[in-house]
Amino acid sequence: MKKFILLSFVAIALFSCMEEKEISSINPENWSKRKITLNTKDSLEYGKSYLSIYSQIYSSSEHKTHNLTAMVSLRNTSDIDTIYILKAEYFDTHGTSLRSYFNHPIYLAPLETAEIIIDEMDIEGGTGSNFIFEWNAPKDGPEPLFEGVMNSTVGQQGLSFTTQSRRIK
Repeated sequence: MKKFILLSFVAIALFSCMEEKEISSINPENWSKRKITLNTKDSLEYGKSYLSIYSQIYSSSEHKTHNLTAMVSLRNTSDIDTIYILKAEYFDTHGTSLRSYFNHPIYLAPLETAEIIIDEMDIEGGTGSNFIFEWNAPKDGPEPLFEGVMNSTVGQQGLSFTTQSRRIK
Protein backbone atom coordinates (compact mmCIF):
# COMPACT_ATOMS: atom_id res chain seq x y z
CA MET A 1 0.00 0.00 0.00
CA LYS A 2 2.88 2.38 0.81
CA LYS A 3 4.41 1.67 -2.63
CA PHE A 4 1.09 2.48 -4.31
CA ILE A 5 0.77 5.77 -2.43
CA LEU A 6 4.39 6.68 -3.21
CA LEU A 7 3.97 5.84 -6.92
CA SER A 8 0.73 7.82 -7.05
CA PHE A 9 2.43 10.81 -5.46
CA VAL A 10 5.35 10.64 -7.91
CA ALA A 11 3.00 10.35 -10.90
CA ILE A 12 0.93 13.33 -9.74
CA ALA A 13 4.06 15.38 -9.13
CA LEU A 14 5.43 14.59 -12.60
CA PHE A 15 2.22 15.36 -14.47
CA SER A 16 1.53 18.56 -12.53
CA CYS A 17 4.96 19.89 -13.51
CA MET A 18 4.36 19.34 -17.20
CA GLU A 19 3.53 22.64 -18.83
CA GLU A 20 0.97 22.61 -21.61
CA LYS A 21 2.58 24.07 -24.70
CA GLU A 22 0.77 26.80 -26.60
CA ILE A 23 0.02 26.02 -30.23
CA SER A 24 1.52 28.87 -32.26
CA SER A 25 -0.74 28.31 -35.26
CA ILE A 26 -3.63 29.58 -33.16
CA ASN A 27 -1.72 32.71 -32.08
CA PRO A 28 0.12 33.67 -35.28
CA GLU A 29 2.16 36.72 -36.23
CA ASN A 30 0.69 40.03 -35.09
CA TRP A 31 -1.32 40.76 -38.24
CA SER A 32 -2.37 44.19 -36.94
CA LYS A 33 1.13 45.49 -37.85
CA ARG A 34 0.23 44.81 -41.51
CA LYS A 35 -3.28 46.28 -41.31
CA ILE A 36 -4.26 48.67 -44.09
CA THR A 37 -7.39 50.51 -45.14
CA LEU A 38 -8.11 50.09 -48.83
CA ASN A 39 -9.63 52.81 -50.96
CA THR A 40 -12.63 51.28 -52.72
CA LYS A 41 -11.97 53.55 -55.71
CA ASP A 42 -8.59 51.90 -56.39
CA SER A 43 -8.52 49.89 -59.59
CA LEU A 44 -7.49 46.61 -58.02
CA GLU A 45 -8.29 43.16 -59.28
CA TYR A 46 -10.07 40.80 -56.86
CA GLY A 47 -9.01 37.18 -56.64
CA LYS A 48 -9.57 34.08 -54.55
CA SER A 49 -7.10 31.20 -54.24
CA TYR A 50 -7.29 27.69 -52.79
CA LEU A 51 -4.32 25.98 -51.09
CA SER A 52 -4.31 22.37 -49.91
CA ILE A 53 -2.51 21.72 -46.62
CA TYR A 54 -1.78 18.47 -44.81
CA SER A 55 -1.50 18.60 -41.03
CA GLN A 56 -1.62 14.79 -41.08
CA ILE A 57 -0.93 12.09 -43.65
CA TYR A 58 -1.78 8.42 -43.62
CA SER A 59 0.98 6.00 -42.64
CA SER A 60 0.77 2.23 -43.19
CA SER A 61 -3.05 2.25 -43.36
CA GLU A 62 -6.10 4.49 -43.15
CA HIS A 63 -6.12 3.90 -39.39
CA LYS A 64 -2.68 5.33 -38.65
CA THR A 65 -1.69 8.95 -39.30
CA HIS A 66 1.54 10.89 -39.07
CA ASN A 67 1.47 14.54 -37.89
CA LEU A 68 3.18 17.25 -39.95
CA THR A 69 4.21 20.85 -39.50
CA ALA A 70 2.77 23.00 -42.27
CA MET A 71 4.41 26.25 -43.30
CA VAL A 72 2.12 28.44 -45.40
CA SER A 73 3.81 31.20 -47.40
CA LEU A 74 1.86 34.23 -48.61
CA ARG A 75 4.07 35.71 -51.35
CA ASN A 76 3.90 38.91 -53.31
CA THR A 77 5.39 37.98 -56.69
CA SER A 78 5.48 41.58 -57.94
CA ASP A 79 8.77 43.43 -57.78
CA ILE A 80 7.09 46.84 -58.05
CA ASP A 81 3.56 46.74 -56.58
CA THR A 82 2.13 46.15 -53.11
CA ILE A 83 -0.66 43.57 -52.91
CA TYR A 84 -3.40 43.14 -50.33
CA ILE A 85 -4.61 39.98 -48.66
CA LEU A 86 -8.22 40.37 -47.55
CA LYS A 87 -8.71 37.01 -45.89
CA ALA A 88 -6.80 33.85 -44.91
CA GLU A 89 -9.27 31.22 -43.72
CA TYR A 90 -8.28 27.71 -42.60
CA PHE A 91 -10.65 24.75 -43.13
CA ASP A 92 -10.57 21.14 -41.95
CA THR A 93 -10.95 17.94 -44.00
CA HIS A 94 -14.75 18.25 -43.91
CA GLY A 95 -14.78 21.86 -45.16
CA THR A 96 -15.59 23.33 -41.75
CA SER A 97 -13.94 26.69 -41.08
CA LEU A 98 -11.48 26.40 -38.20
CA ARG A 99 -10.20 29.98 -38.05
CA SER A 100 -9.50 33.17 -39.95
CA TYR A 101 -6.10 34.69 -39.38
CA PHE A 102 -7.11 38.35 -39.67
CA ASN A 103 -10.34 40.29 -40.07
CA HIS A 104 -8.98 43.27 -41.99
CA PRO A 105 -6.92 43.70 -45.16
CA ILE A 106 -3.15 43.34 -44.81
CA TYR A 107 -0.46 44.41 -47.24
CA LEU A 108 2.57 42.65 -48.69
CA ALA A 109 5.26 44.94 -50.09
CA PRO A 110 6.95 44.04 -53.41
CA LEU A 111 8.57 40.58 -53.16
CA GLU A 112 7.59 40.30 -49.48
CA THR A 113 6.52 37.03 -47.83
CA ALA A 114 4.40 36.50 -44.72
CA GLU A 115 3.94 33.08 -43.12
CA ILE A 116 1.43 31.04 -41.20
CA ILE A 117 2.71 27.99 -39.32
CA ILE A 118 0.45 25.07 -38.44
CA ASP A 119 2.21 23.29 -35.58
CA GLU A 120 2.83 19.56 -35.77
CA MET A 121 0.66 19.05 -32.68
CA ASP A 122 -2.22 21.06 -34.23
CA ILE A 123 -4.04 18.23 -36.01
CA GLU A 124 -7.45 19.91 -36.09
CA GLY A 125 -7.30 20.25 -39.89
CA GLY A 126 -6.73 16.55 -40.51
CA THR A 127 -5.56 14.90 -43.71
CA GLY A 128 -7.40 17.20 -46.11
CA SER A 129 -7.18 20.68 -44.61
CA ASN A 130 -6.99 23.77 -46.79
CA PHE A 131 -6.91 27.55 -46.97
CA ILE A 132 -8.93 30.05 -48.93
CA PHE A 133 -7.19 33.37 -49.57
CA GLU A 134 -8.96 36.46 -50.87
CA TRP A 135 -6.77 39.18 -52.30
CA ASN A 136 -6.48 42.40 -54.31
CA ALA A 137 -3.64 43.17 -56.69
CA PRO A 138 -3.07 45.84 -59.34
CA LYS A 139 -4.68 45.00 -62.69
CA ASP A 140 -2.28 43.45 -65.20
CA GLY A 141 0.16 42.66 -62.37
CA PRO A 142 1.22 39.21 -61.21
CA GLU A 143 -1.01 37.25 -58.84
CA PRO A 144 0.15 36.46 -55.31
CA LEU A 145 1.51 32.97 -54.72
CA PHE A 146 0.43 30.85 -51.78
CA GLU A 147 2.55 27.77 -51.03
CA GLY A 148 2.52 25.07 -48.39
CA VAL A 149 5.58 23.20 -47.19
CA MET A 150 4.78 20.23 -44.98
CA ASN A 151 7.50 18.42 -43.07
CA SER A 152 8.29 16.15 -40.18
CA THR A 153 11.36 14.53 -38.72
CA VAL A 154 11.26 11.52 -36.44
CA GLY A 155 14.57 10.05 -35.35
CA GLN A 156 16.77 9.94 -38.43
CA GLN A 157 13.89 9.92 -40.88
CA GLY A 158 12.47 13.07 -42.42
CA LEU A 159 9.81 13.81 -44.94
CA SER A 160 8.73 16.98 -46.72
CA PHE A 161 6.63 18.03 -49.69
CA THR A 162 5.06 21.16 -51.11
CA THR A 163 1.73 22.36 -52.48
CA GLN A 164 0.85 25.46 -54.51
CA SER A 165 -2.31 27.49 -54.63
CA ARG A 166 -4.81 27.49 -57.45
CA ARG A 167 -6.85 30.54 -58.34
CA ILE A 168 -10.56 29.78 -58.07
CA LYS A 169 -12.00 33.24 -58.77
